[in-house]
Amino acid sequence: MKSQTPTSKYKRILLKLSGASFKGDQDYGIDPRAVSYISGEIKKIVQLGVEVGVVVGGGNIWRGSEASVEGMERAVADYVGMLATVMNSMILQSTLENFADVDTRVLSAIDIRQISETYIRRRAIRHLEKGRVVIFAAGIGNPYMTTDTASALRAIEIDSQVLIMAKYNVDGVYSSDPNKNPDAKKLSHVSYMQALNDGLNIMDSTALSLCMENNLPILVFDLFVEDSLLKLVCGEDVGSIIGTV
Repeated sequence: MKSQTPTSKYKRILLKLSGASFKGDQDYGIDPRAVSYISGEIKKIVQLGVEVGVVVGGGNIWRGSEASVEGMERAVADYVGMLATVMNSMILQSTLENFADVDTRVLSAIDIRQISETYIRRRAIRHLEKGRVVIFAAGIGNPYMTTDTASALRAIEIDSQVLIMAKYNVDGVYSSDPNKNPDAKKLSHVSYMQALNDGLNIMDSTALSLCMENNLPILVFDLFVEDSLLKLVCGEDVGSIIGTV
């Protein structure tokens, strides 16, 4: 008997990848095996017809907030962080196209015409409609704003049905840090206000508030469990959901 082809619950999603997911088990930098794995998981949902936007972090290369603590001007440190996200975006694009055979475009919030297109909302939507994975680089192009905020903003701008927060070795939202508190409980459903009031560290408060104001649901899951992204977009009970409970 032929197995039934899975059907996606979502037509268009925004996937947020942390910089940590690019380094794999390394202390810093980029692990090609991790990027290849990520590309393979994205390909699975593209094959279902899901339109995929991606926002990448840069913490595996540079963290502007940490550099500013050491005395660097915060705006400069954040701009360097934006360049780190451009590097990750280019590497993800190359891996998606050369190893996963997925058509991809990088759209940057800062103008770097030699290596990426400049972000224009209508252009991004047109790429998505044509089945291309769109990688949004350089955050929103302004310092003092995280890539979490960029992911919330881009998701709203492109009319994404959901914001999916891909984590590394974290399978959802917990009542406290499970690495520090063995009694921490996994929360399958969390309201926006609970996440804000309890400081659950899902994303920064600006991003979370933006999602709440626009009623954009947030899904949090561990990307490095094979097929977890595929199961999630098909509506299976994976990870945790933040929204109107």
